Amino acid sequence: MLAQQMESMKLTTLTVGPVACNCNIVACPETGDAAIIDPGGDPDRILDEVKKMGVKVRCLLHTHAHFDHILATGQVAAATGAAILLHRHDLALYQNLPGQGRIFRFAADPPPAPTDLLTGGERIAIGRLTAKVLHTPGHTPGSVSYYFGPEEAVLFSGDTLFAESVGRTDFPGGSTPALLASIRDKLFTLPADTRVIPGHGIDTSIGRERKHNPFLRAP
Repeated sequence: MLAQQMESMKLTTLTVGPVACNCNIVACPETGDAAIIDPGGDPDRILDEVKKMGVKVRCLLHTHAHFDHILATGQVAAATGAAILLHRHDLALYQNLPGQGRIFRFAADPPPAPTDLLTGGERIAIGRLTAKVLHTPGHTPGSVSYYFGPEEAVLFSGDTLFAESVGRTDFPGGSTPALLASIRDKLFTLPADTRVIPGHGIDTSIGRERKHNPFLRAP
């Protein structure tokens, strides 16, 4: 678990679920309003951390709808009353959580209906913080990244961009050209010092990935 107090953001990252998903709790220090990004499992751990932080969860933000990023959505939403947001192009995948479970040999109940479906370009207020929704398809058709900036300079990239790697595109709905275009055209246009917190693994930065990511180097 990573707990960090930024000047204008409270942020805790938990590694949850069967595939070690980075679940992030982002809160406005002035108002106490919070969002949970990718509640991918272990709902009791997530809710315990919310209680420790003393924040009010207003929304659950999903970078995409693979099971390892949504497994705890139902339980956390029920406990907090938070709105559920995901991109409209991942709605069918989200609704098929039980089917995803059967493929990977675990049981899962149908998730609750989303409160709002994103299209990209929205700005989501979390207290005095603002998350900009960047539609970054490729890993899934409805993959999004959430950018808090410029003051906070943090990007939650889901399974689109990793430290010196990129997301898989061999699942149904994946597209390598779309993924690389999403990174080059949307993520790499952000300031170089933007901290990147991916859906799995260690943090990186936009500047580092521009220089060192082997999948994005110019030929």
